[in-house]
Amino acid sequence: MSVVGVIGELLVTGGVLVLLFLVWQLWLNDAVLRAAQDREAAQLSEMWQSNASEPTGPAEAPMLPVRLSQPADAEVFGVLRVPRFGQDFAARLAGGVSASRTLNPLGLGHYPDTQMPGELGNFAVAGHRNSHGKPLNLIGELRVGDAIVVEVPEGWYTYRFRTLEYVEPSGVGVLNPVPQTDGVEASDSIITLTSCNPAFSTAERIIAYGAFESWTPRTAGEPASLTDPLED
Repeated sequence: MSVVGVIGELLVTGGVLVLLFLVWQLWLNDAVLRAAQDREAAQLSEMWQSNASEPTGPAEAPMLPVRLSQPADAEVFGVLRVPRFGQDFAARLAGGVSASRTLNPLGLGHYPDTQMPGELGNFAVAGHRNSHGKPLNLIGELRVGDAIVVEVPEGWYTYRFRTLEYVEPSGVGVLNPVPQTDGVEASDSIITLTSCNPAFSTAERIIAYGAFESWTPRTAGEPASLTDPLED
């Protein structure tokens, strides 16, 4: 076999190996990580439930949600559940948005300078759209009215999806108490989910906004929003 032929064989073999690595890294590995993150978040929910009192019904529900303290960096404080992403979908929420400490190993991160769930203002969250379990992979498939539920030890905050926006990576106005508006006092409670766009790129950011709908204490049992029928 000629030298050119040997080099050709090596290049073909190398190309196949690279392709197999990409398939593993971009699809199979992410599927494994997504399943693990779902399981870890579900275990956290089960622990909170086992430590709580038995549900007593919606009559016990207070009008106002509990107030949460700002979490420390990489401190897990909640679980995000979105029926549109699948009934088994669950992703842990932690303080901070660093890739190494929060987004890569844990799932979703809370922007430290934004509000907490249920507070007036903007509860802003970041997560990967691809890689590391890609918890926000389906962010672009949200439909108006879809439930976005934040679970904490005390209960559940239900938000309803409203709209998507696309911004430059420098577009930090989406984190304002009133997104894209400077110096205005918030009168509503919203959730903002941020991720990269388009898929497999960091050229811009995809932003999903939701409006706060209700607070359900753990003593009242899971909110109906977690089993909403989904419409296309």
